[in-house]
Amino acid sequence: MKNIIFDVDGTLWDTTEVVIRAWNKAISEVGGTSARVTFDIIRKEFGKPVDKIAEDLFYDVNEEQRCFLMDKCFEYEHDALKENMDNLLFPGVKETIEKLSEKCSLFIVSNCESGYIELFMEKSGVEKYIKDYECFGDTLMSKGENIKLVIERNNLDDVVYVGDTQGDYEAATFAGIPFVFAKYGFGSVENYDFAINSIKEMLDLCKR
Repeated sequence: MKNIIFDVDGTLWDTTEVVIRAWNKAISEVGGTSARVTFDIIRKEFGKPVDKIAEDLFYDVNEEQRCFLMDKCFEYEHDALKENMDNLLFPGVKETIEKLSEKCSLFIVSNCESGYIELFMEKSGVEKYIKDYECFGDTLMSKGENIKLVIERNNLDDVVYVGDTQGDYEAATFAGIPFVFAKYGFGSVENYDFAINSIKEMLDLCKR
């Protein structure tokens, strides 16, 4: 296991409460939809591509309004996360990433909007440990395609993808690499190659 690609939400940090407040503020100010974001709703949407989230949440408005609402939600979310001073990382994330970087190359692929991974790395202080990253917002490609893109761009072998949803498993399968299920995250997964109950267990997997 020489190369590890991580998902972000539900795998490295939990921004649920911040996102709920930011998105509901944006929705209230923009108006035109009956949508409201709750804990259960947002947890089901984490990990999906941006366009799919817009369809799920704003089904009662046209495509142009959906795009505007999503843009406003992400704008408010970005500002809220930037201002947030609470530690949103799952326990042991920063320390584990630092230790993993001594023996493995680390990467990030997410279905998030442009700028989100950069903000995560800035807030968590892990920029220097991440070799490369990619997201839906930058490429408009699926997570599986973006995983393949990072693998090809960096000429990687012995790669695993670490995530917490069925969509993450399917993306790893599409890319032809093993999947590590973060059981502490947001989702449930039917199949996986490895499972961890905390990010720290990645250190043990890397010894195999």
